[in-house]
Amino acid sequence: MFSGEKRRKALIVTGEASGDLHGANLIEAARKIDPELNFFGVGGSRMQSAGCEILIPGDTISVMGLIEVVGHFPVIYRAFQTLKSILQGADRPDVLICIDFPDFNLRLAKEAKRVGIPVLYYVSPQVWAWRRGRVKKIARVVDRLAAILPFEPEFYRGLDIEVEYVGNPLLDEAVVEQSRETLRNKYEVAGAGPVIGLFPGSRRNELRYNFDTILWTAELVLREEPQARFLLPVASSLCLKTFEDRLSGSGLPVVPVEDSIYDVANACDAVLCVSGTVTLQTALVGTPMAILYKMAPLTYEIGRRLVRVPFIGLVNIVAGEGVVKEFVQHEASEENLSRELLRMVRDSEYASGIRAKLSRVREKMGEPGCSSRVAEMASEMSRGIVRRGRCF
Repeated sequence: MFSGEKRRKALIVTGEASGDLHGANLIEAARKIDPELNFFGVGGSRMQSAGCEILIPGDTISVMGLIEVVGHFPVIYRAFQTLKSILQGADRPDVLICIDFPDFNLRLAKEAKRVGIPVLYYVSPQVWAWRRGRVKKIARVVDRLAAILPFEPEFYRGLDIEVEYVGNPLLDEAVVEQSRETLRNKYEVAGAGPVIGLFPGSRRNELRYNFDTILWTAELVLREEPQARFLLPVASSLCLKTFEDRLSGSGLPVVPVEDSIYDVANACDAVLCVSGTVTLQTALVGTPMAILYKMAPLTYEIGRRLVRVPFIGLVNIVAGEGVVKEFVQHEASEENLSRELLRMVRDSEYASGIRAKLSRVREKMGEPGCSSRVAEMASEMSRGIVRRGRCF
């Protein structure tokens, strides 16, 4: 397809493990649709394996929270200047694809617009949660926006930007090919006790504020359920040895694994996870979960005054109700968390009720095919087909 055309280039930028995964799926879909479109930019190992030339590893610029960003600013600034030079250079890309990571990517989109490079934004900034006035800024610097939550296009109604709900990229990848028993044998956690997932997130500062609490929670669970075993998936943006070193002296029966989050969730009776994309990934498998999130005290106090949604977990936001329990900041104590985990593994009726609600969340998310839809958009825009227009 398009074999008679010159090879075109897409600069693709994301700073998070979830964006790396979405970017990899997009690149793989684009290879089938438009083999002449080449990808380079900022991302992780999954995007690299999919064929993207990684100029800057995404995890070097990925931090969350006001205090954390200030401390990491020199690294972020250098990365931004490098990409700005690429956008302004003679061999500039045919399209800029921004995946999530809004504070960085919206500034980069502004630079692209200045030099006439079309901008495709994949995964809408969470304008529904805070700073809703950003929609006007987004409309000024973005040509097409691929939204992955069904309620998001409404926020852009009447603005000069094309916004399309493309489905959710997780539906393209949420595949579990092995039984729970097979997976438990593979991870060497088969036995009489419950298997509990400890999902610490993909960012270093998430580990800083949440990982100790996760381990303390596991200790309390183990006191009540001495035969319990724990699985800990390691995100592609983090290092397995980091976890092995921290776990070596704990005495806890925790198995760190570099495997599909869906397989790990399927092997578990319950999951304790930080807030983020992982809550939807776990929901698609149907495993009961509890959500925790801690951050720097000042970051929390600022966020508490700005965020306008009743939930922090995407699974609850999509559901429109508290499908699973959330424990934030001071409420995220090991006592509260262990109590909820024990209830999920001991009370079968309670766990079944959560699974039923998670099944309805999956139905709300629609049909697979998101990555192919966004790949089509990227291909069109790289060939000069923008179709920018008012969102109705």
